[in-house]
Amino acid sequence: MKKYRIEKDVLGEVPVPADKYWKSQTQRSLENFKIGYETMPESIIQSFAILKEACARSNLYYKKINDQQCQAIIHVCQMIRQGKYMDQFPLKVWQTGSGTQTNMNVNEVISMLGNEYAKENILHPNDTVNCSQSSNDTFPAALHIMTATKIGSQLFPALDKTIEVFKKLEEKHKDIIKIGRTHLQDATPLYFSQELSGYRSMLEHSKKQLEQALPFVYELACGATAVGTGINCPEGFDEICDGYIRDLTGLPFYPDPNKFHALTSKDACVFIHGALKALAANCMKIANDIRWLASGPRCGIGEITIPANEPGSSIMPGKINPTQCEALTMVSVQVMGNDATIGMAASQGNFELNVFMPVIAYNMDQSIQLLADSLHSFTDHCLIGLEADIKKMDENLHHSLMLVTCLNPVIGYEKAGQVSQYAYKNNLSLKEAIHQLGYLSEEEFDEYVDPKKMIHQ
Repeated sequence: MKKYRIEKDVLGEVPVPADKYWKSQTQRSLENFKIGYETMPESIIQSFAILKEACARSNLYYKKINDQQCQAIIHVCQMIRQGKYMDQFPLKVWQTGSGTQTNMNVNEVISMLGNEYAKENILHPNDTVNCSQSSNDTFPAALHIMTATKIGSQLFPALDKTIEVFKKLEEKHKDIIKIGRTHLQDATPLYFSQELSGYRSMLEHSKKQLEQALPFVYELACGATAVGTGINCPEGFDEICDGYIRDLTGLPFYPDPNKFHALTSKDACVFIHGALKALAANCMKIANDIRWLASGPRCGIGEITIPANEPGSSIMPGKINPTQCEALTMVSVQVMGNDATIGMAASQGNFELNVFMPVIAYNMDQSIQLLADSLHSFTDHCLIGLEADIKKMDENLHHSLMLVTCLNPVIGYEKAGQVSQYAYKNNLSLKEAIHQLGYLSEEEFDEYVDPKKMIHQ
């Protein structure tokens, strides 16, 4: 039979499972918000642990708590940051829009674990762990900490690895000429390494765009408390607290110069998620191009091969599909959808507070996680094994009618266009068509129509 203990708050008594480290506010949230299955991400809880440790150190600096209380809070926060006690944070995303219940869930668990560590009742969820704070400034601060640390620790390494693989592929394929394509139609030639360099540059640009957005995320709401005025918080608390957060994360967090902006606006989240959406758009394009170029194996473009990782069909024997490309494109559309959610949520900053913060945190966490994981997967299981089919590329190159473009300066645009259409309608090569039309001899054609001369490095 399950055992319970009784916790009390301003609304009365609440039975809480005896083996849990949370108290009444967490329990009330569990009972009142049985909505969906999405729970607050571990990354936001661990970011709260960073924040609560920094706040405890700051409160000790201002002598608002004593050293024993501070050390108990620090001990628990460090364990949470190591991934321990994650089962004690069960609250749903679909709760109060300020994230108050998650803030109190963290406060309650820290206080109970801290008291257990100290072997005496020295911590109170509100008076000690939440000292000099409000949910209204802790949640936006934790949201920014989560976003910046997760991008730096997970997404950037994934991007860097993919970029490096593209560089190696460029070097490997630097002398291969292939036909270019625009509008899904034949265009003029280029080196395969140049095509690959475009993909690399897309990812490099995405990383730079994220880096340019991060300074806005480094602004924290600490010290704003309830409405931005800093009630019940010592003057200068924000500077001291953010200094401790810098020490704990290694990232240049600093106080938002306007606390009223910090509480009600989520423009930094919109801005940086816009860069995540731009990365998703680039990933979509890259994955689509690669699966088009690998299409076949006999009835598609077939200019490249990619690793065969698993059977692709339950009915067609031997079929192999570009599954890593498909996973990356699905992630891309999910991130684009998350961007719409975050943009709408950020627009709802009524008066002194935005009340859509849990859903912003959930979507931000998911976007960063999915992009990092899918880039790792795509790189390891697809990109590294990409190979050019040189024979097929050369065949397509010399079969293309758009090589005629290099003859514009020789015979003029109109005659060149006539040649390409004549060749197409009569199923001739360009050389045959131009000879039959009497515009150039075969020797002159060979002199002018050289794919290498059509490419500037």
